Amino acid sequence: MKPHLKIDIVSDVVCPWCYIGKRRLEKAVAQLKDDYTFELRYLPFQLSPDTPVEGENHKERLIAKFGSEERYEQLIRQVSDVAAGEGLDFHLEKQIMAPNTHALHRLIGYALQQGKQLEMVETLFKAYFEDALDLTQTDTVVQLAESIGLEGTKVREVLTTDAGTEHLDKQLYQNRLMGVSGVPYYIINDKYAVSGAQPTELFLEALPEIALKAPIQAPVVSGESCDIETGVC
Repeated sequence: MKPHLKIDIVSDVVCPWCYIGKRRLEKAVAQLKDDYTFELRYLPFQLSPDTPVEGENHKERLIAKFGSEERYEQLIRQVSDVAAGEGLDFHLEKQIMAPNTHALHRLIGYALQQGKQLEMVETLFKAYFEDALDLTQTDTVVQLAESIGLEGTKVREVLTTDAGTEHLDKQLYQNRLMGVSGVPYYIINDKYAVSGAQPTELFLEALPEIALKAPIQAPVVSGESCDIETGVC
């Protein structure tokens, strides 16, 4: 019987390092899947919970966050170059709207119940970072969910009512209690923490070691992430 690795991934839909980290982890899983079984689950985090429900201008928000248009453009180029190295085609300069991700996380939770969470997370990341779609628009998000086989009427209900809110808010609170202030944040076998979009090589080295270890608390390994405290992303 293969050793089992359960990986909970704390992330936000609008976090570029979460998408980059997703690709890096997937590459490691692909190389290790013959020797280990994997269970991946996404947990919610909101980098900007104060974003209006209707969303706000993406560029203006980031210029305010980073201090200048020059710094904004520099960081957009930097993260896009890193993403390209992982086979991702970012077009953040074309993204107009930054959504409040609360409803999107409720959708991701619903997708988990339907056995479609990984597909939903991938679809939302691609829509936001590569296709520059407006995720504040319910119709757009419903179409994305339908594209992976979710039922449109149910999805619309999740997005436009408070369905799943209590459970989501509890998860967000629990993640804050764990001390998560930046994403991506990986919790492996309920004990080991890896923070930031680590290189594939680190996962290839760390995951087999963790699979063989007794469940003791290990130190957090840190890497590139989006941080709610400093605003750095």
